Amino acid sequence: MSAHSDRIDRATSSFCGHCGEPDDGGAGPASDPHLRCREQLEFEPPRYCTHCRRRMKVQVTPLGWTSQCTRHGVFVQ
Repeated sequence: MSAHSDRIDRATSSFCGHCGEPDDGGAGPASDPHLRCREQLEFEPPRYCTHCRRRMKVQVTPLGWTSQCTRHGVFVQ
């Protein structure tokens, strides 16, 4: 598995990490519905893989969180 630090790379993201819906990365009016999602992701771990839209296994600890996609590995903060 690969480990990614901090935030998931928005340049390669196709889906919203909070709701799992298609995301344009904030490049236009279509990103307006995801404004609240981006605010939530500042405080919560992503629940959906931004690459494949699969629901991820999330573990929250006092020191941070990990989200694991079965195809793309582990995202850590």
